[in-house]
Amino acid sequence: MKAVRTDAELECPGIDAGLRARGVELVTVPDGIPEAELCRAVADADLLLMCYTPISERVIAAAPKLKGIVKYGVGIDAIDIPAAIRRGIPVVNVPEYAEETVAEGAFALMIALARRLPEIGRAMERDGWVWPEQRWLGRDISGSTVGLVGCGKIGRSMARMAGQGFRAKVLAYSPHSDPDELRAIGVEPVPDLKAMLAASDFVSIHCVLNDETRGLIGKAELACLKPSAVLINVSRGAIVDEAALVEAVVSGRVGGVGLDVYSVEPLKKSGHPMSALFGRDNVILFPHLTFFTREAMRRLEDDTLARCFEILDGRPVTVRSRDPRLTAQTAGVVFG
Repeated sequence: MKAVRTDAELECPGIDAGLRARGVELVTVPDGIPEAELCRAVADADLLLMCYTPISERVIAAAPKLKGIVKYGVGIDAIDIPAAIRRGIPVVNVPEYAEETVAEGAFALMIALARRLPEIGRAMERDGWVWPEQRWLGRDISGSTVGLVGCGKIGRSMARMAGQGFRAKVLAYSPHSDPDELRAIGVEPVPDLKAMLAASDFVSIHCVLNDETRGLIGKAELACLKPSAVLINVSRGAIVDEAALVEAVVSGRVGGVGLDVYSVEPLKKSGHPMSALFGRDNVILFPHLTFFTREAMRRLEDDTLARCFEILDGRPVTVRSRDPRLTAQTAGVVFG
């Protein structure tokens, strides 16, 4: 058996060792590998593991022996799932390994911006001390309003931290969630996105990326934010109109921004659509690592190996996601 794992820069020693211990020939390829090279790598592969690298119809067609595609992570928008379904190749992700972890990461970005940690930290490094001048005033999360764009599992963890943990008022624009369920956990559903944005001191994005949410937070929506509002995105970069966001930050119309995800990754300090955000006191740019803790990676590796072994053993692969793109599959899957 041969497996190809893309995005070798994301070190997964448990996955690699587990596959090799089963006698699998494992080939790792780097992020940004040209499509033609990836096609050659998968030509005799039984299993394809991916994280960020696009898996196009051409790549799938180039792998006649392919028995399954495993996303070692959550987001599946880089995989041509219809092409895989036409070939009868099951696609599976690992949706549950970092729900609490990513919510913690979003909350860390939020509290860091609320307390002005980046700029005060830079001032301390530069000057050795700062005095309690008006320019260093932070903000309480307690008593503030936190708005969530999407309130699935990660969003609900964020709601619990902000509401029960820090006594903030929590709103949510989550049109596919049951309003009564949200109220039962202390979240007030708001059916109008712009109204929720206008009412929030902090906004955190937790919806999936699909045709409905691509560009959901555009120029008009950003204009609804309070000038002091803080925007957090740990979901997917393309949910936000990034050009409009850069314009809003540069013009001073947003109080703070914490980002872990971008439409084009990796970032670059120059020549990237988001380059203008580097070096700003009210911006935190995190390198898509809010998922990256010891505990979460252990869960990711264990679940990924379980899915790989199901595929390699010829068993139906367990799909735990409720994403309709994955639940549309009928061949080689079982829903757990």
